[in-house]
Amino acid sequence: MLLFGAILPSNNIQKNTNQFKEEDIQLQTSTGTIYGTITLPKSDTTVPVVLIIAGSGPTDRNCNNADGSIKSDAYKMIASELAKKGIASVRYDKRGIGESSKAMKNEKDLVFDDYINDAVNWVQMLHNDKRFSNVTILGHSEGSLIGMVAAERTTANAFISVAGSGYSMYDTLKRQLSTQPKDVYNECIRIMDQLKKGNRVSDVSKDYYSLFRPSVQPYLISEFKYDPAVEIKKLSIPVLIIQGNTDLQVTLNDANMLKTSNSDAVLNIIDGMNHVLKDAPTDREKNLETYDNPNLPLSSLFKEKLINFMNDELRK
Repeated sequence: MLLFGAILPSNNIQKNTNQFKEEDIQLQTSTGTIYGTITLPKSDTTVPVVLIIAGSGPTDRNCNNADGSIKSDAYKMIASELAKKGIASVRYDKRGIGESSKAMKNEKDLVFDDYINDAVNWVQMLHNDKRFSNVTILGHSEGSLIGMVAAERTTANAFISVAGSGYSMYDTLKRQLSTQPKDVYNECIRIMDQLKKGNRVSDVSKDYYSLFRPSVQPYLISEFKYDPAVEIKKLSIPVLIIQGNTDLQVTLNDANMLKTSNSDAVLNIIDGMNHVLKDAPTDREKNLETYDNPNLPLSSLFKEKLINFMNDELRK
């Protein structure tokens, strides 16, 4: 179990507007510092705050990837839109990513629960901050699963899943691999079945290292334990599920599975919205072109549904 310290605001103010200001913020952990940005609306009273949890891979606090494959600024835009409506937010680079890279010493030491524990500690610290009236967790993509488990383990006031999978990582990988040649599929399933049982696999061919190299196996073993459909069912707080119907990575089936598992949740299907929360066509090539265009605004319907939920559930 990781030992966590306090959130430390920095004196470095990154951005000021007439409506809000942004400051650096830090979470101290036993393995290093996790860095983030807090966006604060101009207000003389306490305000709601949203913790924004990034998706998988090298996705940073703004929804950009260091390798250049994604440069959308989607999370940064969410923070701005929330602040304009009087809602604060915190977004952060997960351990091992961006400015928080040194908080993960080695890939082999990282497990999925580390991300959950980080989110839990952010929520607890935000609850203790007298500037905020309540705390909502918003998780995007893989961040949805991290967020829903963290919500169940803390006193979060609401949870928002954006483009979150409705199936376990094991089932998702199995579905994605089903298009591979039979020998490739069978070998992957052999490895995955052992990982699902909690066993590391030593005889992994170099051909499969991108998915199952020894150093990433502890992470997969830990993530395979969690099923979003099971975890979201545990939540008794207000839940919003948002899914775009031109998302190339997460499907409407995922959103419907989450809704089926938590019948009290609000489900909003956003017409024409893709995985990076921008308006995009179904054509794959044109859809992917939006991933590295930070000048494209967020889907207007997405913004509307997000703000409506916050106002309806947290400003009663």
